[in-house]
Amino acid sequence: MLKARDFRYDAYQKLSGIWNTFALIALIYALVVGALNVVPIAGSVAALVLGGPLTYGVNSIALNVIRRKNIAIEQLFQGFYNFINTMLLYLLNTIFTALWSLLFIIPGIVAAYSYRMSYFIMYDNPSIAPDAARKASIDMMRGNKWRLFCLDFSFIGWYLLSVLTFGILSFWVLPYHYSATAAFYQSLIAERYSEPSGRNFNGDNSDNAYNGAKPSDPFDNSGINTDSTF
Repeated sequence: MLKARDFRYDAYQKLSGIWNTFALIALIYALVVGALNVVPIAGSVAALVLGGPLTYGVNSIALNVIRRKNIAIEQLFQGFYNFINTMLLYLLNTIFTALWSLLFIIPGIVAAYSYRMSYFIMYDNPSIAPDAARKASIDMMRGNKWRLFCLDFSFIGWYLLSVLTFGILSFWVLPYHYSATAAFYQSLIAERYSEPSGRNFNGDNSDNAYNGAKPSDPFDNSGINTDSTF
């Protein structure tokens, strides 16, 4: 079973030559989201409405990176072509995460991890209903939430280093993190849906990308075992 370092390696390898483009996209994404949050009340409402299409755009770009497809700045806004569904998916994920959080913070975190694959699923299945994408993500993440948590935790060193650069480095770390998460999704397809029925999962089999020597990552050995699985 693939581990956190494998997903990071896949992302590291496939970002070569396009990392700066994705960094610029991350900057634009941060500026748009930041501008929405500056405006009280109206900005929060706008963030709920626009958050779905933008999240869809970022996730689709990350998946294109892993599948060795071209990426461009305008792809950040492609979620607006499926505006209703991407917006509703964002609202559903937000509402259900908030409801689970009312029980305690841990159930809220678990719920958030359960929904993490929903935008990738919608990208591969443009006609899927928002709630169906959410439920498909829950099914896909069953038994895999800890693996994704370990992948997220393995980036903590890079984010701490970003703080020392006043956030500037984060515009390069975020594409790395997004792409590694997309690699995680791609591996789940290979593991669980290698011969899908009625699903339009596309892309190469990323398992073949992990052969050979891997570049050194100074934050590979984190405080916990990031390669643990359920």
